[in-house]
Amino acid sequence: MQFLGYLFFRISIFLFWLMPFWVLYIHSDFIFFLFYRVFAYRKKVVWQNLKNSFPEKSDQELKKIMKGFYKNLSDITIEGLKGLSMSKKSLLKRYKLVNPEIANQIYEQNKSVIAIASHYCNWEWGVLCLSLQFKHKSVGLYKPMSNKYIDRYMKKTRASWGMNLVSIYETAKYFEKSNSEPSIYIMVADQSPANYQKAYWIDFLNQDTACLHGPENYAKEYDLPVIYGHVERVKRGFYQVSLSNVETNPKEKISGEITQAYMKILEDYILTEPENWLWSHKRWKKKDQYN
Repeated sequence: MQFLGYLFFRISIFLFWLMPFWVLYIHSDFIFFLFYRVFAYRKKVVWQNLKNSFPEKSDQELKKIMKGFYKNLSDITIEGLKGLSMSKKSLLKRYKLVNPEIANQIYEQNKSVIAIASHYCNWEWGVLCLSLQFKHKSVGLYKPMSNKYIDRYMKKTRASWGMNLVSIYETAKYFEKSNSEPSIYIMVADQSPANYQKAYWIDFLNQDTACLHGPENYAKEYDLPVIYGHVERVKRGFYQVSLSNVETNPKEKISGEITQAYMKILEDYILTEPENWLWSHKRWKKKDQYN
């Protein structure tokens, strides 16, 4: 079954490779209709997350955000598949890092850095092409896919762009052995942690929220600066990424302070354009169990 799923995946990539973007977005509009109207994909989860995060907004305002979320989800789903067959030149034209000097200044000091990312707008294209826009060696910490054939293909494809993928289950071991070459460790850190007992708890979008402990802990242990990468949709199919400093002296910070800082940055962006975040994730599913 896994191999059949892999074949379907590869056929889908080929079909999207054939399509120009204007045709691609016709498909995206249809997928939006399926997600939003037909299957109501995780609609209860999305609605509850929005209600809890924005108690001051009316149902009409929340429905507008929810509809925008499904449009965003449809676009990034299609774009993610299209990106796997795009040329480097084409993708770099559509996905630009506007201020690489934030990371490059750290590279000039011969230091590694932790870059925090989030499930906001199109993060998949960043996994492919941001490695071409950094001076650092790019290392992406990721959760392996359940389909081993697709997982192997994704690792190979992203490696061809210069992105070294490391399983989250091997993070500690990788940090121990790879501290010599200046690297940028890219961590998507806005989703629900597997281990709630080790999580940092903060106030995020009006709710007690468990956050991953890894980014802050590794920053402190190896004295690595922390930056945040924000993705903004310029127009349909075009994005820009801007970096901002989160912390330059992590060892001086008290427990949870770094996590609070980068989650506050994310929160501010969500409040500005809430439809672009991944609301379908069960972000607060166990918030009362350990707090």
